[in-house]
Amino acid sequence: MFFVLSKTLNFLVLPLTMVVAFFLLSVFVKRQPWKKRFYWTGFILLLFFSNDYISNTIMRAWEIDAKPFSEMTPHQLGIVLTGTTQSFMKPDDRVYFKRGADRVTHTIQLYKLGLIKKILISGGSGRLLKDDEPEANKFKRVMMMAGIPEIDILLENKTRNTYESAVAVKKVMDSLQFKVGDCLLITSAFHMRRSLACYHKAGLDIEPFSADFYGVPEKIFITSFLLPSVEGFIIWEKLLKEWTGFIAYKVAGYI
Repeated sequence: MFFVLSKTLNFLVLPLTMVVAFFLLSVFVKRQPWKKRFYWTGFILLLFFSNDYISNTIMRAWEIDAKPFSEMTPHQLGIVLTGTTQSFMKPDDRVYFKRGADRVTHTIQLYKLGLIKKILISGGSGRLLKDDEPEANKFKRVMMMAGIPEIDILLENKTRNTYESAVAVKKVMDSLQFKVGDCLLITSAFHMRRSLACYHKAGLDIEPFSADFYGVPEKIFITSFLLPSVEGFIIWEKLLKEWTGFIAYKVAGYI
């Protein structure tokens, strides 16, 4: 039930959904004062969500910063969270990534640099209506193509959300006697705060390693502030989904 509800809420908080909803209300509502209110609310939201400077500034404040490899100490285990592949693509003889492939490529880099010795991939199928191959399996195939030995890749491929992942990963760590201080949590920077909260709830105060950044360090103020941008909508979609998820997890007691 929680899984279905979270997917529904994610759709309702999409920036474009809200803008279109207010414009539709301005068309179908008959009372003139409300027609104007709905129209101007939709128009203001359109300008706000398309403002690249505002969205980038807020995203940068939300994301957990990256740490240079040179400042890192080696860890025994890197825990990488899934959620970045395309489902049901054909031909199915390859892995299709959405944005977020950094979770895989940076994990490979950490392994190659000797900063992690083993990799635990956590995540099953996040599809609502139809099951797909677990994402953890897809991540594993890519990592093996990059030369990581299969013996150094562990899988947790049953869970469907971040909290379930945290609970399942703790069981794996306990069974294999990995200490929390020897582990690294790898996920997208925008998703890291919720991930850390879930893992903390599960009893794992784990060190973060952020990847897949949406916020960029420098934006030209005049152009990014004054000119509408599709990128603003993309960033707000990520932020609103993540904030909604954070609140839903709090209400459910997952964090």
